[in-house]
Amino acid sequence: MTSPRKIYIIGNWKMNFTPGESSLYLQRLLNRIPIIRNVEVVIAPSTVSLQPLSLQIKRRQMKLAAQNFYWRDYGAFTGETSVSQIRSFVDYAIVGHSERRYIFNESEEDIGKKVAAAIRNGLTPILCIGETAMDRKDGETAATIYSQLTNGLHEVSKEDISKVIIAYEPVWAISSNKNARPAKPADIDAAVILIRKHISKLYGKEAGEDIPVLYGGSVNTDTAGGYLDVQGIDGLLIGGASLIADSFCGIVEIAKGKLNER
Repeated sequence: MTSPRKIYIIGNWKMNFTPGESSLYLQRLLNRIPIIRNVEVVIAPSTVSLQPLSLQIKRRQMKLAAQNFYWRDYGAFTGETSVSQIRSFVDYAIVGHSERRYIFNESEEDIGKKVAAAIRNGLTPILCIGETAMDRKDGETAATIYSQLTNGLHEVSKEDISKVIIAYEPVWAISSNKNARPAKPADIDAAVILIRKHISKLYGKEAGEDIPVLYGGSVNTDTAGGYLDVQGIDGLLIGGASLIADSFCGIVEIAKGKLNER
């Protein structure tokens, strides 16, 4: 009997919690979230908390992700942190999140270089893609997804595509957006088909079928189950709900139940 595909539950804490608060919150999660085979639980705290939390976390139970890094491994880049400096603390790295794209004006070129840097340093990049409300209104969703995928993966070889995770996060559905509205499963289904189709064209049919695709955008305990039921979705990238222990632990439990149904 073939094992079910792994489900990823990733909590992006964004710019919240001091190192001390992060430690206390992590301990609450460790006390409540068991080791669940084929459910990969990942948290992404602020960069300042990565090192101390790496000493506290139990990696069979939960793993760490970086929210951001610079794509060069070393050099005279005041204020930046390279992936080579944090690679001993983390297993994953979020790349291309809409807040990096639209608030900090990260270019497609830099995002592609970050994906390559993560792979080069032994981390799994979580490449975030997704259209804005204007893109959607103008009928540019497919073009945006294609552009962000091809640019984000332009330095990734056929041999390395298996080391990448894609997270579909439509900007119009992210809860931190004041005009956000939850995406419907049909919206997500259409995007997942596009993503897997483009990966298949770039890297072959097997890669298109095998690459993990996550969904992010207004995910909470009320919506998580429906999103995980979308065909081709392998997990969730969670923002605000990951900062509330009851919500995050509840979503992990939902993922466990969905795994048992597969």
